[in-house]
Amino acid sequence: DKIVAPDQINSLMTECDYVMCAMPLTAETKGFMNEAVFSSAKEGSVFINVGRGPVVDEEALIRALKTGGRMRGAALDVFAKEPLPEDHELWEMPNVLLSPHNADLTATFLNEAVGAFVHEGVPAFLAGKPLPSQVDASRGY
Repeated sequence: DKIVAPDQINSLMTECDYVMCAMPLTAETKGFMNEAVFSSAKEGSVFINVGRGPVVDEEALIRALKTGGRMRGAALDVFAKEPLPEDHELWEMPNVLLSPHNADLTATFLNEAVGAFVHEGVPAFLAGKPLPSQVDASRGY
């Protein structure tokens, strides 16, 4: 229930039982979740990444998840290389839940997504108002 500035991530990691990462991939965020961050993690915590794979140093995460590591588990929907190679160590780790980067595929996703564009985007465009969910190319997302 807390959002912090990037330079406060290590202190935040000491407090959290669960850490949800949904960062966009930019020059500033690539490798952001690194050895120092995972070394700061609260003992027994769980890391969840649904953002972009390359924001995580996967080797540092694996070290934190192994026996004697700080973290109890991870749930990963994204990876540095997709699809995750068949011989990747993450496949064999019993404390890691992997999903195939399609967590958005639900029974109602398509209707909700189209509905948002049709019911919010089109009227805003026609009225000359700012569009919802605009991409700022200068920021990378």
